[in-house]
Amino acid sequence: MLVFCGIPLFFLELSFGQFTSLGCLGVWKVSPMFKGVGYGMMVVSTYIGIYYNVVICIAFYYFFMSMTNLLPWTYCNNPWNTPDCTGIVNRTKRTSPSEEYWRNYVLNISDGIGNFGEVRLPILGCLAVSWVVVFLCLIRGVKSSGKVVYFTATFPYVVLTILFIRGITLEGAISGIKYYLTPQWEKILDAKVWGDAASQIFYSLGCAWGGLITMASYNKFHNNCFRDSIIISVTNCGTSVYAGFVIFSILGFMANHLGVDVSEVADHGPGLAFVAYPEALTLLPISPLWSLLFFFMLILLGLGTQFCLLETLVTAVVDEIGTDWIIKNKTYVTLGVAIVGFLLGVPLTTRAGIYWLLLMDNYAASFSLVVISCIMCICIMYVYGHKNYFKDVEMMLGFPPPLFFRICWKYVSPFIITFILIFTVIQYKPITYNDYVYPSWSLIIGFAMALSSVICIPIYALFKIAVSEGSTFLERLKNSVKPDPDWGPALQEHRKGRYATTGPESVEVRPLKEELKDEGKEKLKKKETEKKDEIGLTIPGSNGSTLNPTPSA
Repeated sequence: MLVFCGIPLFFLELSFGQFTSLGCLGVWKVSPMFKGVGYGMMVVSTYIGIYYNVVICIAFYYFFMSMTNLLPWTYCNNPWNTPDCTGIVNRTKRTSPSEEYWRNYVLNISDGIGNFGEVRLPILGCLAVSWVVVFLCLIRGVKSSGKVVYFTATFPYVVLTILFIRGITLEGAISGIKYYLTPQWEKILDAKVWGDAASQIFYSLGCAWGGLITMASYNKFHNNCFRDSIIISVTNCGTSVYAGFVIFSILGFMANHLGVDVSEVADHGPGLAFVAYPEALTLLPISPLWSLLFFFMLILLGLGTQFCLLETLVTAVVDEIGTDWIIKNKTYVTLGVAIVGFLLGVPLTTRAGIYWLLLMDNYAASFSLVVISCIMCICIMYVYGHKNYFKDVEMMLGFPPPLFFRICWKYVSPFIITFILIFTVIQYKPITYNDYVYPSWSLIIGFAMALSSVICIPIYALFKIAVSEGSTFLERLKNSVKPDPDWGPALQEHRKGRYATTGPESVEVRPLKEELKDEGKEKLKKKETEKKDEIGLTIPGSNGSTLNPTPSA
């Protein structure tokens, strides 16, 4: 899945954004009728940004609660514990201290998705902290977030390595690693497994979110994004595998300590990060230290993703409106998006919040991601034309896309995505949370969220056809898919070949991009040196020019 879908689509989105220096909406000048794909990406990023920051805020909460001599989920003598709670050392009943801490104290979970109950004020406070941190790191756009990402992207590896070294030295760690590496071959023909694999690849790499296009739009035009796509994709996959060793070495130790099989302590989703692993950490000496490191790592990893999601939305809004005020006051746009994101996340901090979070996670960003990616491939390869795009990439990178990627873009990736999509729909199973079965009305809301991003594509296509020039439907259709005159590289110096006579005369086509800002500064410096030259001509012995010095008298 990584080789035939993940890496090719990652490279496609990077090259797409870098070539035009535009966000997920502006790039669809390549074929204006498909701009709905960009709106779909914005919807997906909005959904993910809302609930993803709630996960980060819970990690913040656990981080703060780890600043103690004794982790609060270690014993059963707390007000929130039930008679079914037993200590980690003598686990003979159904629930553990960490599970009851998660369900009864952190979430104070209600009996169903429709029973919201009160807002959990500690979680709400951490959500506010999380959004404030994200806003402050993006206050100057990619210029500020880029510096922060150096830390958020590298320090987790330090923490992972510390936890890995500690984990593999524990008794029973090998059994956990064996469980992690042992394949279940009987599930190889299960379409749900392949669907989950596709969702994981799309989710971990960020394909179809719009974030890859947005971040690539800030690259220099001739940046080798092919190299970047290979390195980032492989590193991302390798990091996931490495993190698995870290997690399952600790779980193996926990299973050995309890005298049970690893499968009985292994969990998935929120249960792994906020129940199973924290429970295992209580068995270690100086457990608060290990807990602090673990949740600090989760916070950093989450913030890195959240930066990209918020920047995607902000860039799309600014590129689309494009007024001078919006461009000069991008900080206010960032603040506005952050405030809206915080307000929309408040319902997820109620007692029913976990139900809604899992509903959004399962429906808002799974089915829609593969649909958006498939349509993007079809638009670029078959509507705009694969030959045109291959020439664009060659003009940008200095070499055409490798044959393998050309084949994947045209045939393999769309086919695999379509195949998985069909069988995932056929083998669909409603979402559950532990023993709770979601009611039908909530599943309808889930499907509505999934379709809300996809439906943008046909709706905008019909709108574009309706407003396009032409006396017949076919003429309107042909004009709506034709590339916009502005389509192409942002800078005039890069508009060569068939782009040489098209596009606006102004050099600063995309005034938001850092490259254009740098070029503007260079122009200003050039004007200043020219003025110095003029002044120098009137002063004997002066030499104002730095490019063409003349000997002084």
